[in-house]
Amino acid sequence: MSELHLKTAIQTLGHTRALKDGTVTPQGFTFDFEDVSPIIQAFRRMVRGSDFDVSEMAITTYLCARAAGKRITALPGFLVRAFHHGAVLHNAARGSFEPKQLEGRRVGVNRGYTVTTGVWARGVLQHQYGVDLSKITWVLSGDEHVAEFMAPANVVRVEPGQQLEQMLLDGEIAAATGLATDHPDLQPLIPGAKAAGFAALERDGYYPINHTVVVRDELLTAHPQLAAQLFDAFAEAKRLYVARLRAGAIAEPTASDTLYARVMQITGADPLPYGVEPNRPMLEMVMRLAAEQGIIAAPYPIEQLFAAGTLQLAA
Repeated sequence: MSELHLKTAIQTLGHTRALKDGTVTPQGFTFDFEDVSPIIQAFRRMVRGSDFDVSEMAITTYLCARAAGKRITALPGFLVRAFHHGAVLHNAARGSFEPKQLEGRRVGVNRGYTVTTGVWARGVLQHQYGVDLSKITWVLSGDEHVAEFMAPANVVRVEPGQQLEQMLLDGEIAAATGLATDHPDLQPLIPGAKAAGFAALERDGYYPINHTVVVRDELLTAHPQLAAQLFDAFAEAKRLYVARLRAGAIAEPTASDTLYARVMQITGADPLPYGVEPNRPMLEMVMRLAAEQGIIAAPYPIEQLFAAGTLQLAA
């Protein structure tokens, strides 16, 4: 029997590098990697055309895909985690204001309403700063990965030719989420945003999940052991990375390396836990936020979201 080859799209990260350079050799299959940059294009290709056997995917894109009946299932390996207190920018040159004062105003959203960074950032505004999200008009700069998604009534698109950054500078919108910019006037609305994120981790265990890994259902059905084999491969690559991180053996740390090292310092634990149970509170939270924000109708039972062969695994 010929070995199973899986067309795969994931980023090269500290904890995936060992898969991509061959240090970790999977059992029962071979990865055929396609480099997709930016990786968000792989999300779109997966949910619109099933272009890959295995793909990295933003967690809310996955929730939307499930709601639309896409035949993919996740593994409980979470490739990207981040804090989003700093994701809401305002024009500091026009003066500071409280997050609650966003109500009744227009706020830009980089790309689509379902982008995971925006979901977490809106959750911070709602649950930590008391903002009524329904009183804000959300102005999108792009469309959604899942074409079938229908946005709530208070979500609109920018007019042709408009750019969120310039709109924010001109005062046409009060703030924007997920905007990549180095303009000196555009600063986080929440002061001390980085420290606020780490404080929420230390106080509440708040540690947002951004990306997971999904697999075509056809493959999981045809190869019942595949889900666990994939999980084990991702887990071993991650284990090697965390060992290096813990030993201070990363010569030129990236921003992500620095973040994960700080998380490890605060928690004393693996900063990239894999598995359903170690991540249940954050999985429940992101589904609750998605439901509150009109992205899914209601939270799913977590066990329906992840491949059956992985539900009891942790790494």
